[in-house]
Amino acid sequence: MSQKTVQVVGYADGANQFIVKARNLKIRISKNNQIPELEGASPLEYILAGYAGCISAVGQLVAKEQGLILKSLQVELAATLNLDKYQGKHSDARAGFENIEVVVKPTSDATLEELRDWLVAVENRCPVQDNLLNPTPISVVLFKEYPATA
Repeated sequence: MSQKTVQVVGYADGANQFIVKARNLKIRISKNNQIPELEGASPLEYILAGYAGCISAVGQLVAKEQGLILKSLQVELAATLNLDKYQGKHSDARAGFENIEVVVKPTSDATLEELRDWLVAVENRCPVQDNLLNPTPISVVLFKEYPATA
């Protein structure tokens, strides 16, 4: 069994924008009122972007393994959520997405049957889809104070 650990660290000083460090990258999340050109996507948009990117990466890998040539690949995602719980209103609805619709548009000379088989393999091997579909144990630890990381 081979494993990989993925780590990120996020921080915000006061009311400043939330910054996440992933490897040597800085990912900006949500609004930056002081410098609007540094605004980032919302956390929910990042989830969908990660899902789309994972479909693309796994799609390219599977296509190569299956001998398919993808001239291009477009992945469109749309998700709906009920904002009541997020806004602190009493609600039995979940706080997360109620549904996610994914439309995959490969440009390829492959047959429709070959592309269907390709997509089934992509769905089965996509780690982000697996995490969205299945419960993943989460452990949350609270530290009252922490040293800010710049």
